[in-house]
Order: sequence, then C-alpha cells, then structure tokens
Amino acid sequence: MKMIEKIFWLGHSSIRIEGEQIIYIDPWKVTGEPKADLILVSHGHHDHFSRKDIEKLQKEKTVVAGPADCAAQIKGDVRAMLPGETIIVGDIKIEAVPAYTPQKPFHPQANQWLGFILDLDGTRIYYAGDTDFIPEMKDIRADIVIIPVGGTYTMSAEEAARAVELIQPQLAIPIHCGDIVGVMDDARRFKKLAKVPVEIKPVTK
Repeated sequence: MKMIEKIFWLGHSSIRIEGEQIIYIDPWKVTGEPKADLILVSHGHHDHFSRKDIEKLQKEKTVVAGPADCAAQIKGDVRAMLPGETIIVGDIKIEAVPAYTPQKPFHPQANQWLGFILDLDGTRIYYAGDTDFIPEMKDIRADIVIIPVGGTYTMSAEEAARAVELIQPQLAIPIHCGDIVGVMDDARRFKKLAKVPVEIKPVTK
C-alpha cells in the first residue's frame, strides 16, 4: 500500500501525511517544516492541541479543523466540527467521528471530541483520537487505522487489537505510546495481538 509511505509518526499522537497537500493531525513538538495545508485537532488536551505548534505550521491558506472548544482559540481559516460532520478541503474529504473514553474520566462523550476519517485518493485513513473501544467503531470503514495503544488515558494494546479486528483495515499503525504514557512494548504487543497487518512507524522529526 503506497499510502503508508506518506504517513509519518512524529511521536506520541502526532501524525503528518504528505501528498499533494501536507496534513498534520494533533501536531505537538514539531519542527515547523514542512508547512501545513491542513491541520486537524482531535481534542483540547495540551499534548494534542498545541497552539504554539499550530502557529509554527500555519501559512496564509492553512485550514485548521477540530472541535468547537479548540477552534475558538485559533486564528485563521478554522472549521469547527462535530461528530458526524464532513468537510472537504481541496480534494480531501474529512469526516469527524466520535472519540471518548466511557470507562475513564479523561475524554467525556459530552465534550464531543473527535477522531477523523480522511479520504485521500480513494484510501480511507481513520485516526481514532483519544478513545476507548466504543460502539461507534462498528460503523467505521477504513483501509488504514491509526490507533492509540498506550493505555491509562486511552485503549490498551488489547483493546486496540479488538477494535481493529472489528474494523478490519488493510493496515494498522499504533500511536499514543513512547511519550507521556505507554511504552514501545505496547506497540509491539499490539502487533502480536492484532489480527490485521501492523506497521510500527519509526518516529520522524
């Protein structure tokens, strides 16, 4: 799958996708290059919503999309999204989907924080956001799943393996480990447990 070569893990939960447009998801501790055409923010915690990092990446026409509580704090071309809403930026279709932790207090469903499904050249990429294994995942259709595995605040490796077994992507990429919470052994355990192909991406800066 050629799309995997365009996906870069920047550490923790930060992702960059390089194609005709440069996309960042939850940029945190980034270098500031390359600049972004599109920035997606999943929720308001500091390690996902960093105004400093967003400002590093913004250029005049950068679009930033995320939940309303984050969008209200950003200047520029900003799109507030709710779960279930879809926007199109250039040739990229972005669907916001629920992300929450019903058994933990850290990400209440009432906050309407987000995961995203991006449609890029016919490949559907699901960025799960900070979430547990939730019922809405039964409706997710994706070729590539980018999923938290570090436990404590989100899914454990075991829960993430259940999620990808339900979604049945062509490929899964573990994140939310190796910084703040979770260790790389969580990613390796997820790879052993998952019944779909898994690629553990090296951290890129």
